[in-house]
Amino acid sequence: MTGDGVDETETALPDVCVLTHPLGAAGENATRTLLEILSAVTAVSLVTAYLPEDSGIRADHEVTEVSEKGAAQSTILLAAVRFLGNQLRMCRALYRRDEEVVIFFGATAYLIPILWAKLLGRTVLLEPRGDVPLTLRLGWEQRMPSPVAAALAGTVRLIERLGYRSADGIVTYTPSMATELGLDRYAEKLHTEGARYVDTDRFSPETPYEKRRRVVGFLGRLDEEKGIRELAAVARHLPDDVTFRFIGDGPLRGWLETELAAEREAGHAEVTGWVDHEEVPAELNDLRLLVMPSEPTEGLPTVILEAMACGTPAYATPVSGVPDVVRADETGFLMEHREPDRIVADIGAILDREDLTAVSQRARDLAVAEYSFEAAVDRYRGLLAEVAAGDGR
Repeated sequence: MTGDGVDETETALPDVCVLTHPLGAAGENATRTLLEILSAVTAVSLVTAYLPEDSGIRADHEVTEVSEKGAAQSTILLAAVRFLGNQLRMCRALYRRDEEVVIFFGATAYLIPILWAKLLGRTVLLEPRGDVPLTLRLGWEQRMPSPVAAALAGTVRLIERLGYRSADGIVTYTPSMATELGLDRYAEKLHTEGARYVDTDRFSPETPYEKRRRVVGFLGRLDEEKGIRELAAVARHLPDDVTFRFIGDGPLRGWLETELAAEREAGHAEVTGWVDHEEVPAELNDLRLLVMPSEPTEGLPTVILEAMACGTPAYATPVSGVPDVVRADETGFLMEHREPDRIVADIGAILDREDLTAVSQRARDLAVAEYSFEAAVDRYRGLLAEVAAGDGR
């Protein structure tokens, strides 16, 4: 220990610059979480295209924003030009910084600054937040023929692969996420325990599980890729003593309220609208089961970790990093089929299980043991120590 009480091994860890793409609300939250973890072990800064106007990151961390939020792009070409311009400005920002390690968080297709950072002698780590090419393809398919969208997404995937090959290390939330993204081929430089944390003090079982009503629900953005239309069909066919609650807002909220008008009137379905993040623990404490069908675009939904910390088991699609957390019949339940009638049957069977309270406790125990702030800090301290030692992984 030094005279000021700081562990000398911690002071030897390399400084870190986190580089991200433009951030929306979900990305801003994930980035803030990563910065908080890294700040506990070393000096950290952020380079990004831009942050949401109300982001608290600016007050807490050193931030370089290389552009301002522009109007929605009317064509793919204009979006590509802006994408290229942001990369070049990020290269200039990196040249002016001196951190030894650059973590490309979610920005896995930013090949130009990846190569530039390598040229500057920095250690480059890529940390995907999900499947970027798939996310882009799903969005592009709403604006152009599917073959064109697939071809463009394929180009992005190729660029991303070149980035992975060039990086000194790759960090995924869990082993299953690495497998789903096809990153096992980089085993010599792959770190598979980089999951972010959940505040296990604020997200805790305030309502004893055995006292909760038979309310199941979804919490998140009410959008196509979240399986909202399937869940609406599920809500219509659940037993009368089960209520399905939709917590959140998004493009499908109006459709959902109209579609479930009769069920809402009867008290079998609820649509709460948007809730502040401060209110999320209370919402999760009011559920017996979190239901999360989704496409494999997200690495590990934060809401699943938050629910588990509240002692609320999740019934979720086994995509990306989910199976490493939602362990079948142990800490939660995996959704093997997306057909509404199968989901209805599974929810009924789950709610009738005699061991649900035990599943709730195991979910809470896992969240505390592996996904608390302290556990996350230990993971990144070990990762950076390996980087400082010059290990391949």
